[in-house]
Amino acid sequence: MQRGETMAKKLKTDEKILLITDSSSDIPDEAVQKGGIVLLPIPVAMDGKSYLERVDFTTEEFYEKLAATKEIPVTSRIPAATFQQAFEEALEQGYTDVIVTTITSKGSGMFESAVLGKRQFLEDHPEALRITVLDSGTYTLGYGYPIMEAAEMARQGTSAAQIIAFLDDWYSCCEIIFAAYSLEYAKKSGRIPAVAAFVGDVLGLRPLISIIDGETKVVAKIRGDKNVVSRMVEYAAGRITEKKSATVAVYGTVEAYAQDLMKAAAKAFGRAPRMLGHLGACIAVNSGPKTVALVFRGEKRINGRARESDYSK
Repeated sequence: MQRGETMAKKLKTDEKILLITDSSSDIPDEAVQKGGIVLLPIPVAMDGKSYLERVDFTTEEFYEKLAATKEIPVTSRIPAATFQQAFEEALEQGYTDVIVTTITSKGSGMFESAVLGKRQFLEDHPEALRITVLDSGTYTLGYGYPIMEAAEMARQGTSAAQIIAFLDDWYSCCEIIFAAYSLEYAKKSGRIPAVAAFVGDVLGLRPLISIIDGETKVVAKIRGDKNVVSRMVEYAAGRITEKKSATVAVYGTVEAYAQDLMKAAAKAFGRAPRMLGHLGACIAVNSGPKTVALVFRGEKRINGRARESDYSK
């Protein structure tokens, strides 16, 4: 889908709009630096120490730590107080509308924290901001990419109501297909149910795993690493609603896998993925560093994702 198609008719507005999300959205620093996006860091416990993702280490430094650690790191939700503080700062900076998107509520308590932070803020500042909290129902750039698009829409004067509608539409269509070339981390973490039950890795089989509305499912078992990317693209081609719509590739530490995916997707869909993103700590501790994924838009679903909004215009 072209950017112009997703933005619909833009309205110039006096609203000042801020997008807030968590660091597991994997939005790159350069996108955050353009303004309009606040990335709240996810807590990570590793070797008896507590860290904040992308504050205490870069993504590259995290992978170095991950390779050296003896135990699988553990991530936790961002406290409600952190969201509340972000709303306080938004008010001080003159924002009128805040749109929060969190990692899927089926894999994290982040949505709950954001809603609690909102309610605590509004107790102190009734009607000071219009705050909408959206459950993305997905992971990584499945919600990070549309947030980047939404920030650009806000810079161009699109209204908050239109941006919320755009994000709702994206999350209702988003699908991810991914492959972990090693199941070591996924087996140990136990937080990807579809992988926890997979037993074919000892036979050299690689699971292709879909993520739809926060649910994981093994959709194919591939023998041999060389066939993984082609089967990923084949799967996506059978479900994508429009071949030239935006796709996004994501990888961990092996860029060669990602480059193969970029080339295969460009050939299948007639255009390369819009961006190649780096998988951050929150997902990598569960999927492992040798992971590659493709984000795309499938059929729209009526899935009842959680949301809490003060915006009724």
